[in-house]
Amino acid sequence: MYQIDFHHPVSIYFVGIGGISMNGLAELLNDAGFKVSGSDRSRSALTDKLEAKGITVFYGQRAENITDSIDCAVFTSAIRQDNPEYIAVHERNIPCLTRGELMGQIMKNYDIPIAISGTHGKTTTSSMVGEILMGADLDPTISVGGMLKSMGGNIRIGGSRYFVAEACEYTNSFLSFFPKIGIILNIEEDHLDFFQDLADIRRSFRKFAELLPEDGCLIINNAIPDIEEITGGLPCRVVTYGADSSADYYSEHITCDETGFPAFLLHSPGREPEAFSLRVHGEHNVSNSLAAIAVADLLDIPREVTASALHGYSGTDRRFEYKGSIGGVTVIDDYAHHPTEITATLKAAADYPHKTLWCVFQPHTYTRTKSLLKDFAKALTLADKVVLADIFPSREPASLGASLGISSQVLQKEIQALGTECYYFPSFDEIETFLLKNCIKDDLLITMGAGDVLKIGENLLGN
Repeated sequence: MYQIDFHHPVSIYFVGIGGISMNGLAELLNDAGFKVSGSDRSRSALTDKLEAKGITVFYGQRAENITDSIDCAVFTSAIRQDNPEYIAVHERNIPCLTRGELMGQIMKNYDIPIAISGTHGKTTTSSMVGEILMGADLDPTISVGGMLKSMGGNIRIGGSRYFVAEACEYTNSFLSFFPKIGIILNIEEDHLDFFQDLADIRRSFRKFAELLPEDGCLIINNAIPDIEEITGGLPCRVVTYGADSSADYYSEHITCDETGFPAFLLHSPGREPEAFSLRVHGEHNVSNSLAAIAVADLLDIPREVTASALHGYSGTDRRFEYKGSIGGVTVIDDYAHHPTEITATLKAAADYPHKTLWCVFQPHTYTRTKSLLKDFAKALTLADKVVLADIFPSREPASLGASLGISSQVLQKEIQALGTECYYFPSFDEIETFLLKNCIKDDLLITMGAGDVLKIGENLLGN
């Protein structure tokens, strides 16, 4: 594998530089003195920011963008082997790295790299840990998969020995990391276009846990089934968190205020119970905060600093994000695109003031929708009324839906069979027209999914 020498910066080219994670890594290397350039399909706020920093961005991925002046190319898992830049890089024998391999090499430059993994909750928990470290004036470097208001983006370049990053299991990219502190939030079926099954996914998380050194620590949710398969025989310290006294860190007496924000009593080793309150919705975020508190305790951060930072954290973009209101209808946007995430978000919405809960859902990838179809249907019944957009294919070819026999209409029938009102429209314009006619004052409207479904709410609000 090509090794980057951070003492001798070279020319790095990012294929897909506008991606949320690639964008942050490009900015980090640029700040470290590397000559950074890259390409993406289209202009965005993220690429505008890179260009403002002097980074060259090509729009459209073409072979002629690749020159012999490039010392190393970085690819995401979304880049296919028929991509013209991928072909040109290999024809020129230019060394290349995956995004995960580059992230791992960056981690080696920090004394305390903290990697947050799990099927769900990585961005929120990484952001919570980052907020706590910033609140403690530890000047961390932070790379998250969302836009964090306190950082003004998805990357913060600090000057200390602390590095906080998400660790995604897709294509086993997190197995290229070098964490000192690791978190496993949950392990569930997902990314079944890569993994064989849940057992295959669990094997990857076990390998991730084994990356931790003897003087490191794994923080893990003890609600994960057969947790000993993940933690048994590890050389590092293992700290658990959960919802009851079987865990080292656990919460009780969870309550919600009039706007649905939770408060709880924390129990932890060697301490008296302490009260915490959050400004993000849902019991799943109480769980996420327990993992973040455990990290803070490992780093000897005073509890009052931790409590203040968590109370001040108001979420990242697209995580139960308030977008505005129109005609007395509150519009929320959320990134949830897995049945467990949908369940958590809609349960959180139940504590938010509303009359009727509308969910506009855009399924994400054909393989995920096909493999988890009945789970999606069950989760979406937590809304009073559901509106479906077409499946967002992401990295999958448009023809795959037909070959798999999966579409939003198939999901619609499953939801209707469970007794929940569900509508399908093939265009955003039709969805917006339907919502304007049918949503009334005091209704709560959530746009949900990992694609571009947020545009529906923004269009309704005139943003």
